[in-house]
Amino acid sequence: MVKVVKFGGGCFRKPKGVEQIIAIIKSSQPVPVVVVSAIHGCTNLLLEILNQALEGKQNVHLALNQLIARHLQLISAYPETVKKRIKQKLRQKLNSLKNFLLGVSLTREVSPYLQAKIISYGERLTALLLQELLLTHECSAVALETDALGLITDDSPHQASALFPETTTNLSRCLLPYLRTGTVPIVTGFFGRTRNGQITTFGRNGSDYTAAVVARALQAEKLELWKDVPGFLTADPQLEPQAQKIDHLSYFEAAELSYFGAKIVHPRTFEPLLAAPIPIEIKHLHSPHAPGTLISQNSHRSQGVIKSVAANREISLLHLLGPGVGYQPGIIASVGQALADEGINIYSILTSQTRINLLLHQQDLEKASQKLKKFTPGIISSVIREEDIALIGLVGEGLKVKKGIFARVFGAVSRAGVNVEVISAGASEVAYYFIVKDKYLKPAVASIHQEFFGQALSRAVNGTSRP
Repeated sequence: MVKVVKFGGGCFRKPKGVEQIIAIIKSSQPVPVVVVSAIHGCTNLLLEILNQALEGKQNVHLALNQLIARHLQLISAYPETVKKRIKQKLRQKLNSLKNFLLGVSLTREVSPYLQAKIISYGERLTALLLQELLLTHECSAVALETDALGLITDDSPHQASALFPETTTNLSRCLLPYLRTGTVPIVTGFFGRTRNGQITTFGRNGSDYTAAVVARALQAEKLELWKDVPGFLTADPQLEPQAQKIDHLSYFEAAELSYFGAKIVHPRTFEPLLAAPIPIEIKHLHSPHAPGTLISQNSHRSQGVIKSVAANREISLLHLLGPGVGYQPGIIASVGQALADEGINIYSILTSQTRINLLLHQQDLEKASQKLKKFTPGIISSVIREEDIALIGLVGEGLKVKKGIFARVFGAVSRAGVNVEVISAGASEVAYYFIVKDKYLKPAVASIHQEFFGQALSRAVNGTSRP
C-alpha cells in the first residue's frame, strides 16, 4: 500500500504547524511519500526578489538572507546546533539561486523558464528544511527534487502538464525503493521539467497537482491533502458564518468549486486521477483525527442537490458590442487567440447577437481591454469593462436535472433584494453560476445558504442531525 500526503504552504505558517507536520509523518502507517509546497509567503518573496533584480535594485546577498531568516523563524525553539546546521544547508542550496539572480540583475532580462527555475526554490527549501527536521527527530528522510526525479512535463513554462508514462516510470523507479527501506521521500511540489531539462511550473498552488501526479504514478491507495482548513464548506465562512464542512464530493464537484473560487484545492488536481480513481481526503492540520472532505470519482446526491454556494470576487466582465458580433464566423476564435497570446485565461464566454461577454480575472482586465481594442472599429464597435461584480457558483450532483432548483435559488436571491446581472447554466452537469454586483454578494450568498441548508443547520444546532 502506498499513501501520498501533501502539506500546503499554510501548514508551514508557524512553528506549531511544523511540529504537527512532523508528528503526522512519524505516526503515519505505512511510511508516506510526502509532497510539500513552499512555506507561507515564500513564493511571493521570490517573485519580489526577482522583480527587484530585473530593475537592478536588488542586493542579492540581503535577499538570500531574508529567505533563510523566513525559514529559520519556523525552528526558533530548536537548539542552536540544529539551527546552525540547517542554516548552512539552506545557504548551500541557495548558491545556484544567487548566480541566477546576479545574472538577471546584470542583463535586466529573465526568460519564462528561468523565472520558473527561480520561483521553484521555495519548494526546494521546504523539502530540505523538512528533511533536516525529520532527521533531527530520528526519522529517516530524504529531500527529492522533481526535476531530478524525472517528473516530465510539456513545454509550457507556467501552466505545465505532466507527461505519462515517462513520469510514471521515473517516479516509480526512484521513490518506491525508499518506501521499502522505511525512508520518507520528501518531494518538491509545484514544478517539473521538460524532456530538454527546462524547469516548468504547474501554476500558483500547483503542488496539489504534483501530489496527484505522484499518487497516480505510484498507484497510491489514497492521497491526503493537509491544509489549514477543515475541508470544503457549504459556503465561504467570511460570507456565511454558519457554513458547514462537506463530507463527500465527486472529482467534478470539487473541481467546479475550486474553479469558482474555493481556494482549498488547485482546480487541476483532479486531472491526473480521472484515469486512476484514487480517493482524496482534505485533512485539517490542527485536527488530524477529525474526518475531512472525501473526494472520489463518484459522489452521492444530497437531499437539496446543492452542496455548496461558492463565491469569487476576483472576476470582471469585458463586453464586446456590435450589431452582428454574435453572428460573425470566427470572431470568438480570433478574440480567444488574441487573449491567449497575452497569457490571459477566459473563465467563460456568453454570447448574444449584439454582444460577447467575457468573464476574466480582475488582474487581466486592463490588458485584455487594450488588446481587444484593436478589433474596433469594425465588427466590434466598442469594448466595455465591468468591474465591482462577483460570481456566485452553485455546485452539486443532479443540479442539471432536478426540477425547481432555479426557482428556489432565484427566489432566495429576490428575497434578499438582489438583481442578477448574468446567468450561465448547462455548461456543466454539476454547476451553474450567475453574476451580481459585489455589494450584493453577501446577502445573496446568505439567502441561498439559508434556503438550501437552513433546516439542516437548525437540526444540527438542536443536536439531531448533521447537515
